Amino acid sequence: MNSIIGRKLGMTQRFAEDGKVIPLTVIKAGPCVVVQRKTEERDGYDAVQLGFVEAGRKYKANKPTEKHFKNAGVAPCRVLREFALGDGDAPEVGASIKVSVFAASDQVQVSGVSKGKGFAGVMKRHGFGGGKATHGSMHHRGPGSIGQSAYPSRVMKGMRAPGHMGQDRVTVKNLEVVEVIEDEDLLLVRGAIPGANGTYVEIIKTRSAKGQDDA
Repeated sequence: MNSIIGRKLGMTQRFAEDGKVIPLTVIKAGPCVVVQRKTEERDGYDAVQLGFVEAGRKYKANKPTEKHFKNAGVAPCRVLREFALGDGDAPEVGASIKVSVFAASDQVQVSGVSKGKGFAGVMKRHGFGGGKATHGSMHHRGPGSIGQSAYPSRVMKGMRAPGHMGQDRVTVKNLEVVEVIEDEDLLLVRGAIPGANGTYVEIIKTRSAKGQDDA
């Protein structure tokens, strides 16, 4: 497996040997358990369903969900995600996936839900420049003209407007793994990832470190 479920813990920093500051995101990556194996013959595609194991937290599932986990022989998990399979062998149902599948210098992509900002105007939401700030323009933060008066006398589709900002599905690519702490199931990634602290993310290895084979 080259994928795992994680939970964002927060950001920190580290100083490199040349004195530069390296921003780091700390992710609690796994352990995860294989709950279901999707196959081309039965489901139409190849994938693996993983469950995020959280120590000290018990998830009370309903009867259909409880039966799903019982068939896999694992304890119920609150967070489930599906990942496409790579070229390697697929793990067996009930197998444990840990942060050790990653190594320092690996390139990963992280997907999650961005922070919700609520209702926002066009300047904050889309980066509009706004109108003049002086000389009585009376147009400072508005969107300006949004349509036509004669033809076609309507607002065109795709017009950027005020509305709900954030809380979107976001994927950040080409992030570097700086350190893997296997004892605490921690993954330290250079840069920022989407979501607030405590939110769940999916981590997929896109390229291994030099001299290391893909898992």
